[in-house]
Amino acid sequence: MRKDDCIFCKIAAGEIPSTTIYEDDLHRVFFDIAPGSEGHCLIVPKNHYDDIFDMDEKAGADLFALATKVAKALKEVTGCEGMNIVQNNGSIAGQTVFHFHMHLIPRYTGDTVNVGWVPGEADMDKLSEMADKVRKAM
Repeated sequence: MRKDDCIFCKIAAGEIPSTTIYEDDLHRVFFDIAPGSEGHCLIVPKNHYDDIFDMDEKAGADLFALATKVAKALKEVTGCEGMNIVQNNGSIAGQTVFHFHMHLIPRYTGDTVNVGWVPGEADMDKLSEMADKVRKAM
């Protein structure tokens, strides 16, 4: 499944050039052209999924297994001290290209990458209530 007007579908199909570091029947991994740090790459499934809510569990498992492999190779090659794995779903979460993709962003002392939030305080009763609802929904 693919969308003709999707830039990541076109990159995944090889119709738009990319600096590809890995490809198989299901995925393409390529360096980001607007990187947050040296080695920043994207993992894109070749099948079009708008976001994680559109993706089946097997596709998600396959993608994360590949992310583990790529992350280890990036650490070996770049010598990074850590890595953020970022995946946004929906405009409200910062998604700008509506084809599921995962960012692997190597981290180095003094880099300018900023991934974070201001920690809140949990209401334990509300957490328990939500946990029950999530368990039932699963």
